[in-house]
Amino acid sequence: MKVLGVIGTSGSGKTTLLEYLLAQLSAQGVKVNVIKHSHHDLQFEPQHKDSARLRLAGAAEVMVGSPFRYAIIHELRGEAEPTLDEQLARMSPADLTLLEGFKTYPIDKLEVYRVEAGRAPLYPQDERVAAVAADHPRPDGVRGSLVWLDLNQPQQVLAWLLTHLKKTSAQA
Repeated sequence: MKVLGVIGTSGSGKTTLLEYLLAQLSAQGVKVNVIKHSHHDLQFEPQHKDSARLRLAGAAEVMVGSPFRYAIIHELRGEAEPTLDEQLARMSPADLTLLEGFKTYPIDKLEVYRVEAGRAPLYPQDERVAAVAADHPRPDGVRGSLVWLDLNQPQQVLAWLLTHLKKTSAQA
């Protein structure tokens, strides 16, 4: 399974870049899954709706389905948060799974970085960051193996991603 983490601090533009990449990849027939990690309590339905009432009444899982989509809401009820491997195992097969918010996992990563976000970049401390999409030129002293991309040219990021996928497929 091909997995790539898209990391960066809040406000760096991860979601905007992911929207572009997903639209372009799906238009090319690439099936892409996304796992978005959150530190917040997730609310998917109003508390007065049937699915929420059933979940709150004690259901371990509630599936809500329609002709357009379905969702499974699984209550942890004190259990440990599922590992990334457990979450990936629940996903349907895809050509690529993009992860947002899994900064510490030992997977290849693309960092989205903006100086104006006011936080330090993550790539200097993480050798698994294969590329950085930034809104400024490559700084001096960056390790040679790190690919530097122009965040304002998302087609450049897409081209890198497609090349990176081919390269990692050939190594597997």
